[in-house]
Amino acid sequence: MSIKKFNTYFFIVNFIVLNAAFGQKHNAVDQAVFKYPKSFNSTEKLAERIQKDFGSEYDKARAIYSWIAFNIKYDYALYLKPQKSQGFIYSTEAEKQRKIQDLKNKLIQKTFKSQKGVCEGFTALYQHLAELTGLKSEIITGDSKIGLADIGRKNTFSNHAWNIVLIDKKWRLVDATWAQGYYDNSKGRMVTEFTPIYFDTEPDYFFAKHFPDSGSFFGNILNKSDFLNGPLIYNKTIEEDYKIKSPESGIIEANNGDKISFEIKNVSKSNQLFYLNEKNQPVYVQNTKEKRGGLEFEIAYDKSIGKYITIFADTNSIVSFKIIPKSK
Repeated sequence: MSIKKFNTYFFIVNFIVLNAAFGQKHNAVDQAVFKYPKSFNSTEKLAERIQKDFGSEYDKARAIYSWIAFNIKYDYALYLKPQKSQGFIYSTEAEKQRKIQDLKNKLIQKTFKSQKGVCEGFTALYQHLAELTGLKSEIITGDSKIGLADIGRKNTFSNHAWNIVLIDKKWRLVDATWAQGYYDNSKGRMVTEFTPIYFDTEPDYFFAKHFPDSGSFFGNILNKSDFLNGPLIYNKTIEEDYKIKSPESGIIEANNGDKISFEIKNVSKSNQLFYLNEKNQPVYVQNTKEKRGGLEFEIAYDKSIGKYITIFADTNSIVSFKIIPKSK
């Protein structure tokens, strides 16, 4: 599953956004789909509506993404208490595949009719609707990186699922589960908030937060160490194309008094940069220097920073690092 409960301030702040105008977050396809009925009699009826309203493969794929985001809610209770896997008996490979498909179809219809599910339901429904609208889609299983504890983790786990969809002869990355909202630890419930950035996400950003079980993406071998040991990036990082140039590793070795150098592309002096100390008090970054379309700056490490340091731009967290003592 993709959503975990973290008792940290940083995870909550990652998703705190000012209420912008509807059009700033939704493109024309999203706005059209937002006006659709909240439910359809069947997945076929929904697919027919999408086929009628949108001609291009890209728009159809986006319409499926936004409809799921607007109408399917993450079932956090099911995530906490997952159902046991259903077993079955088969005598031939054909019978096995038929029974697997039957279970998948039940999952699709349950997710569609109840309008809630976890990542297996989101991905199965996305693939199903894609096929009904003439698109090819596949489900990918793998690991997700969403919390501070994930920085420097030793192993990957198969805890999440997402889709790829073939649009104009190119495979695009889609995570419909992360499109619909997030768990707010302070409120103890899921919060609905459309997140468009996980449709056709740039692979470098996507694989900073996802790692497929296969370890590859269409012949390109992905670096597991980069995934496990890289910095933790947030939604705003992807939205604003904040590229973290330095440090490249998410694990920083520093002792008290050491200066840590940072470089982030596409931030500017108009952005107010700060981090939080262990008391959750903001410490503003001083003496930033413009460099190659971004800013570079230094932060003097001291024990008040704690085990992790998260850099904020204005009100949004954009990158976190884990700090460990220098080896002697």
